[in-house]
Amino acid sequence: MILNYEFLKISKEDDIAVVTITKEKSLNALNTKLITELGDLFKEIEEDKDISVVILTGAGKAFVAGADISEMVDLKPQEAYEFAKRGNEVFLSIENSSKVVIAAVNGFALGGGCELSLACDIRIASSKAKFGQPEVGLGITPGFGGTQRLPRLIGTGLAKELIYTADVIGAQKALEYGIVNHVAEPEDLMDKAMEIAEKIAKNSINAVVNSKRAINLGMQTDITTGVNIEQSNFELCFTNEDREIGMRAFLNKEKPSYKKN
Repeated sequence: MILNYEFLKISKEDDIAVVTITKEKSLNALNTKLITELGDLFKEIEEDKDISVVILTGAGKAFVAGADISEMVDLKPQEAYEFAKRGNEVFLSIENSSKVVIAAVNGFALGGGCELSLACDIRIASSKAKFGQPEVGLGITPGFGGTQRLPRLIGTGLAKELIYTADVIGAQKALEYGIVNHVAEPEDLMDKAMEIAEKIAKNSINAVVNSKRAINLGMQTDITTGVNIEQSNFELCFTNEDREIGMRAFLNKEKPSYKKN
């Protein structure tokens, strides 16, 4: 049972959920309330066996235009630490979710908004989207994982340039850098996100989840440990009926019909 949220709206189509951030007046800026709501909603989604894929987007001109500066401006050092800690806890829960999370970046994804998109598995951008980590222009560092996820995604050189210069880049440049997988016209953004979500959802979700776990864990370690992680997740697939369904269908030249969770 999905609860009602002040700044979030959720809809479901089969096993695909669409989560929209609706804090439009402040360009969906992340404050404590919105961060808490995101954490609570994704906790509910994690427990919902009828959801396999989540599309996360924003209402209006922004995906998330950043953290709420009006809330941060008077924070004491320990309060700032706690604010960053809470945001990181929520973003890690999204990154490590058993659901596949697709960011449909409809507009500004700056600071915390860029970091939120980086916590998702796949990013699709509207041609009008803007990305950046402009925190150093405010006298602070990124606080929700930008210094960690961005270098892992695009390499340290480009990540350092983006963070050190506080540059804001467009969707096409983000595609060239490898921040996003696809760029779509604004009117086609959600259709493209849904197309990818449907492709994922038709496969064995058990195998997808094991693949996600192997990738996420393997990226934090050396190649030898990484292939051992893969072997373990490969083994796990043989404990699930999806492996039998998929392989028998292949041998019989049929399309597999996987049971949903």
